[in-house]
Amino acid sequence: MKKKLLAAAAPLAALTMTAACADNYAVEGAAAGAAAGVLADETGVVDTDTGTAAAVGAAVGAAAGYFIDKDDDCDGYDEDGDLDNDCRGLPGYPD
Repeated sequence: MKKKLLAAAAPLAALTMTAACADNYAVEGAAAGAAAGVLADETGVVDTDTGTAAAVGAAVGAAAGYFIDKDDDCDGYDEDGDLDNDCRGLPGYPD
């Protein structure tokens, strides 16, 4: 079990290191979710193959991490035109 868990976590750890400048925790959430999916598969919590468990865990973790603001700073508007909640009420931004 430990070998499979380490094999799944190693590439995800490399992805996590590249996400240091991101505004949210999507990559970190994906890494944690994939590791949790592998662990759930290995312990028998879910009845599927390891790859599927890791993929579903990564998707859920990335979705959850996307909504967690990493720096609590005003990052302005994103590519969709949505205002960062940390900007509300600051000069030049709406309330």
